[in-house]
Amino acid sequence: MSERVKPMKRPPVLVLPALGWFLWFLLVPLVIVGIYSFSTKGTYGGVVHRFTLENYLRATDWLYLKILWNSVKLALLTATSCLVIGYPMAYVMATSSKKVRSILMVLVVIPFWTNFVVRAYATKVLFGEYGPINQLALSLGLIHESIPFENSSISVWMGMVTNYLPFMVLPLFVALEKFDFSLLEAAKDLGASSWKTVWRVLFPLTRPGIVTGLIFVFTPALGEFVIPDLLGGARTLLIGNLVTEQFLKTRDWPFGAALSLLLILVVMVCLVIFLRSERAREKAEEGATNGI
Repeated sequence: MSERVKPMKRPPVLVLPALGWFLWFLLVPLVIVGIYSFSTKGTYGGVVHRFTLENYLRATDWLYLKILWNSVKLALLTATSCLVIGYPMAYVMATSSKKVRSILMVLVVIPFWTNFVVRAYATKVLFGEYGPINQLALSLGLIHESIPFENSSISVWMGMVTNYLPFMVLPLFVALEKFDFSLLEAAKDLGASSWKTVWRVLFPLTRPGIVTGLIFVFTPALGEFVIPDLLGGARTLLIGNLVTEQFLKTRDWPFGAALSLLLILVVMVCLVIFLRSERAREKAEEGATNGI
């Protein structure tokens, strides 16, 4: 009998660079922010290391909770909008020829070649009062005066969807590329309508891509501050802008640190609830399948 070949263990030294980077640039700053969150603001904007819970109690004020709730709603709306727009696009990419697929992939990735701020300003110009959208609608007679998209929640939403759409399309494309499209033909042969085929076959089997895309969009959208600042103006205040103002303008670092940790906590809670609901749904479907 031939001896079983044991797999060679990777030397742990290869993990040290990534582990060191993770510890130094993520965990250490989080520890510092945590220490600041329990400190007090100095007279001239410094940090006085005197233990207090005032920052967290202040963060539970209704004004700040309302800002956090508006940020969560906008992040959910952005993720849902990206899913609705990105799924058909990823489907077309997955079912196209290799040449067309490569062209579409370049069109999806090409926004990353430009700066994030430039893309935000491009969205502002596109939907501006004298931008192409308003001018086209005026020339076609669809509207009689320009629609004020600027400095509004609608402008922020459109800017966030425009910038975060690739984060949804790419995971969906990976999931759809591995999908066996002959299953759709089999479902139609068994009498299923086009809607039932998509809802009962296509969506469940590409759910990992949907979940990944929603996480990739929702997580950064919740803490976004550049797009609301450029497109929303003073009328749109989200949690990301509030944290930025505490650190850069009012110089209240302890309160900004407390808001940052609460934002991280909200993101973690939302992700845990979402992933647990998906796991419970998968177990229920497995139980129903085994019961048949």
